Amino acid sequence: MNKKLRIVFLGTPEFAVESLDRIHSAGYDIAAVVTMPDKPAGRGHRLLQSPVKQWAVAHDIKVLQPVSLKDPEFIGELQSLNANLFVVIAFRMLPEVVWRMPELGTFNLHASLLPRYRGAAPINHAVMNGDKTTGVTTFFLKHEIDTGDIIAQRSIEIDPDEDAGSVHDRLMHLGADLTLETLQSIVDGTLHTISQEQLLTSGEEPTPAPKIFRDTCRIDWNRNAADIHNHIRGLAPYPAAWTRITFPGLCSPVELKVLKAKPASGKHLSTGEISVSDSRLIIGCAGSSAIEILMLKPEGKRAMSAADFLRGLHLQ
Repeated sequence: MNKKLRIVFLGTPEFAVESLDRIHSAGYDIAAVVTMPDKPAGRGHRLLQSPVKQWAVAHDIKVLQPVSLKDPEFIGELQSLNANLFVVIAFRMLPEVVWRMPELGTFNLHASLLPRYRGAAPINHAVMNGDKTTGVTTFFLKHEIDTGDIIAQRSIEIDPDEDAGSVHDRLMHLGADLTLETLQSIVDGTLHTISQEQLLTSGEEPTPAPKIFRDTCRIDWNRNAADIHNHIRGLAPYPAAWTRITFPGLCSPVELKVLKAKPASGKHLSTGEISVSDSRLIIGCAGSSAIEILMLKPEGKRAMSAADFLRGLHLQ
C-alpha cells in the first residue's frame, strides 16, 4: 500500500531526521531529499553537512542541495523524480512552483498547534510565553507561511520547569508519529482538512513566532521573576538568554549566558540588585521578586554551575 506514494522529503535539522527515518522504516518510497547546501564551519572552514543530508548519504538516498529553490535546473530535476507527494519539515519557505508540483500536494509538519505560533521559532516562543500546552500540526502548504489547511494535530503538556530543548525533543518524536499518521490517511483516502480560521474564536488572531535574534535573548531585569524564568527556559539550551553583570569588586561587567534558573522565593531585592552568598547567585527583578541562576556559560568558556563560576571569580 505504501508504494502508492513516491515522496520527496525537504528538511535540514535534527528535528526533521526523526520523521525522515520513520518514513523510510515504514517502507515508503523516498525519491530524494532536498536540504540546505553544505556550510563551512569551525576554524578550518570544513564543509558541514546538514543532519538530513548525513542521514540520506548513510541510507544511499539521492540528495539535492539547491542554492536557489527557483533555479530552473533544480526545478527540472525535481520534476524528473515523478514524486506525487512532498513532505516538508523545518525547511525554507518554498516557492509556489515547488509546492504545487506533486499531484497529492505538499504537507508540512510544524512544531506548534496552529494557528498558534506561525513562524520560525514556535517552540521557543511557546515556552517563553509560559504556555502550558503545545504540540505539532500537519498542514498543506499555501502562499502565506504556516497558513494552510490543517490535516491533523497532537498536543503535549509543558512542565513548568521544562526548557525548549526538552520540548523540542518530545515534539520531534510526536511529530514523527503524526507524519506517519498523515501519510497513512493519504494512502487510505481518509484525509480530512480544516481551515485554520475555523480554529480561531471570534476576535482571536493567529500567534506569531518570529525568528530569534540576539536582542531577543537579552534578559530584561525590569520584568518579574516568573516572566524572566520563562524567558530563560524558552531559550535554553540554545541560543540561550544572556545578560551582563557587574559583580562587586570587579571593574567591568561580565557577559553570561543563562542556561537554567528558578524564581528565588522569599528573596526580596531591588530590580537588578545582585546577591552573592553561600555560592548562590541571585538577581532582583520587578515587583521585589528575584531569580536564582543555577547554570550559566561565561563568554568564551564552558557551561558550569553558578557555584563553580562564583568560586572562580574570587570576589571580595
